[in-house]
Amino acid sequence: MTSKTPILLLKTRSTPNDGYEEHFSGEKDGIQFVPVFVPVLEHKFLDNGLNVVRDLLRKREIHQGQIAKYGGIIFTSQRAVEAFAKLVEEGGESWSPVEDVPIYTVGPATSRALRSIPQTPPLNIFGAKTGNGEALAHYILEHYANWYKGRKTLRPLLFLVGEQRRDIIPKTLMNPALPQSQRIQVDELVVYGTGVMESFEQDFTKLLKDTCESPTRWVVVFSPTGCEAMLRALGLLDPETGKVRIEKSPKDSRTFVATIGPTTRDFLKQSFNFEPDVCAEKPSPEGIEQGIAAFLAGKS
Repeated sequence: MTSKTPILLLKTRSTPNDGYEEHFSGEKDGIQFVPVFVPVLEHKFLDNGLNVVRDLLRKREIHQGQIAKYGGIIFTSQRAVEAFAKLVEEGGESWSPVEDVPIYTVGPATSRALRSIPQTPPLNIFGAKTGNGEALAHYILEHYANWYKGRKTLRPLLFLVGEQRRDIIPKTLMNPALPQSQRIQVDELVVYGTGVMESFEQDFTKLLKDTCESPTRWVVVFSPTGCEAMLRALGLLDPETGKVRIEKSPKDSRTFVATIGPTTRDFLKQSFNFEPDVCAEKPSPEGIEQGIAAFLAGKS
């Protein structure tokens, strides 16, 4: 009989479907995972940003034309997609459907969220396989120029973001070293804010107690936000230094930690001297599964 392995996903379950729940609900490589969601972040839509997007859609200022204010949109988070979907639903058919401009996204989860927005014809979504912001930025440089081939200047791109984000995409697309004809203006618009849920550490601690009898369990970390509370709940932080205790092998030998990508891995290493067991090469359920499989194969 295959033993059950809890996989504690430090994220809010996506609706209506969550790719991680679907992927890890069956047996994988002889392991019967049991996915459990532990919400870490609280997201709040910000009216100022939403009002700007609402106005752009109402006035039909996002389109292919030479006089358009924006010639495309960038998304790198599901929350930004949710904010956009809220406005599309609100406006119905009376607002700009933006189906004739490129919509850029990073990672399959964000792409799936965009594809779920009911619109006819569907959105033109690109970049889902790039995997990270830097790769997406280089993809956009080539793709956007081809999309608007023959234009002397390219219309700006609208980038819907949260309060906390990396600046690699704007920096790459607006790099002064690029020829003027290739440079793309990126306007960032904050449409949601993020913070750690007050109940996260307590909820996570309870789940650790509930799963303490499991032979093995995995914790999957999706963001730097909440990492300190996670490490504290695992009993790894030295209260005096704020870093992981220096004793040899301080971590529970049955508990393993995986990160969704290098940003969170590097944050854990630099801020807390903590080295996660796995860092996914792609920010996806498949990437996490492949990282876990490779780790376990290396241990056997």
